[in-house]
Amino acid sequence: MTRTALILGATGRFGRNAAEQFWTAGWTVKPFDRKSDSLNLAAQGVDVIVNGWNPAYPDWAKSVPGLHAQVIEAARLSNATVIVPGNVYVFGADTPAPWSEARPHKAQNPLGRIRIEMERAYAASGVRTIILRAGDFIDTQASGNWFDMIMAKKLSSGRFVYPGDPSIDHSWAYLPDLCRAAVQLAEMRYDLPRFCDVPFPGYNASGLELAQHLSVLLGRDVAIKRMNWLPIKILQPVWPMARCLVEMSYLWRTAHSLDGTRFHELLPEFQETPVEQALASAIPASLLRDQVNPNQAVAAGT
Repeated sequence: MTRTALILGATGRFGRNAAEQFWTAGWTVKPFDRKSDSLNLAAQGVDVIVNGWNPAYPDWAKSVPGLHAQVIEAARLSNATVIVPGNVYVFGADTPAPWSEARPHKAQNPLGRIRIEMERAYAASGVRTIILRAGDFIDTQASGNWFDMIMAKKLSSGRFVYPGDPSIDHSWAYLPDLCRAAVQLAEMRYDLPRFCDVPFPGYNASGLELAQHLSVLLGRDVAIKRMNWLPIKILQPVWPMARCLVEMSYLWRTAHSLDGTRFHELLPEFQETPVEQALASAIPASLLRDQVNPNQAVAAGT
């Protein structure tokens, strides 16, 4: 039976990886072109709408409610299931970890409140929705995330630039794994609650642990260098993105992880990519020691 996934934001981080994983799983993949396509028309006859739309932080307040309202309407008209890549912003710094689908959404900061209201809109709509919640992304190519833009930038000189306390837990998601999980959840969508919140456990790793894995991959010691937030703070009055980055910086000072209990109940046979293999695919191949193949699992400590 033909299954079709409409991918919104197909050139973005989540959308690109989702398109690849749905296609690999045998689905028909339909990228959405915002310049020429009508969302309501494009959604007709599709089984799943993958909502990879993600405006820049400063545009969230004016763009996020309207964009998701459009998706909800398109899903209602087509009876499609919506898959939304959720994040950890909804919990706030005062919510004890691990963060699960049962934890209250207590964030009080503006970006966190926007995400809370967005998820509430899906829950109230009656549209079949899967929130697949994840931490920071590890991608297979440079895509403007924290890992490739900041943290891995100085690896060629043996430095790993970390934005916060490198000794505390931080939640990470390898995008091919996350999107492979999205496919598997899509394939069992009628067995799920109409609004289904699924935390993706990913990797619970501190900066120190990531640096150790990178040392194995590079075959040399990797030293942690703490990122200097002062330039970003200084730019807040003139650069809206700086204000947003500072607002969300608490996540680098707050130990957190995602509880995978529900995920493993739903997908008990899901095999996660080993963390060193994921990291190997996220850094330039020229940095890897000769015996490391990023397409194969890497044994820690070898």
